[in-house]
Formats: sequence, C-alpha cells, structure tokens
Amino acid sequence: MKMSMYTRIEFKRRRWLTAALLLPLTGAWAAPTRPSVEVWKDPNCGCCKDWVAHLTTNGFQVKVHDTGNNAMRSQLGIAEKYGSCHTALVVGYALEGHVPAGDIKRLLQDRPAGIGLAVPGMPVGSPGMDGPEYGKRKDVYSVLLLKKDGSSTVYKTYEGNKP
Repeated sequence: MKMSMYTRIEFKRRRWLTAALLLPLTGAWAAPTRPSVEVWKDPNCGCCKDWVAHLTTNGFQVKVHDTGNNAMRSQLGIAEKYGSCHTALVVGYALEGHVPAGDIKRLLQDRPAGIGLAVPGMPVGSPGMDGPEYGKRKDVYSVLLLKKDGSSTVYKTYEGNKP
C-alpha cells in the first residue's frame, strides 16, 4: 500500500505536534534551579536566621551549618577585618555578613574577579538586622567586593536614615 503525498505530510505533522506536546514532560523546559547558598553560623544567632529567611524569600536554596563561621571565613580567605556573624558560599563566591540578596544575584550575573562580597560588622537596616526591635533605624553601610590580594572595593552603598 502506497501513501499519498498528503498522508505522508499529515503523518509527519502529527509526529512533530506529538513531540512538541511531550517535550515539557522530558524536563527540557523544567523550571531553573534556585541558586544554592551554604551558610556557616552560630546556632543561637537570630539575625543570621533572619538573613537566611531573606535569602529564601528571594529565591535562594539555603543549607545551614550551625557550627560557627570563623574556620570557614579563614578557609575562604576572608580577612578578619571584613568579618561578621555568618559566612556563606554561593557558586564559588564567599559571602560574609548581611549581604542583600539583590547584590548576590548581581554578583552571580556579573561574575567579577574576586573572593566574594562582604558587609563587615552588623549594620542595622541590612537584611537580617532590620527587625522590629530596631524600629525604623537604618545605618549607612557598604557591600564590599573582596579581592584575592586582601583589598576590597565598594560594590554598593546603602544610605541610612540617621540624622
């Protein structure tokens, strides 16, 4: 039995339509994975928990180690002067302190040369340090891009509201 030209074209068209309809089921169009952040912090630190919640709310997948962060900070090459209460790692970049999620996303998009980002200390108004216990107070602070030679440059500055 010989197929007509019309039948062959119709058969091919149906195969393509079926394949197109099944493609989402193969995982080819699956939702992109969320960036994974690994955090080292003190188990009793409330502001660290709030920063982790900030990351989760902003689309990051977070794994927490309640073992303290001094050893990891040293291992990642972050100088003590940039230290804060938690240290994290995201796609090969170090994060120290209360770095806003938007700056982490920019870091992952721009891929600058360096160790990672840091917010030294614990500035009030930064993510995790912005709870109701601080009222409406916001300190001026900078997110720093840490260089491999131990230096840093300002990545972004946040204006405070202190008179």
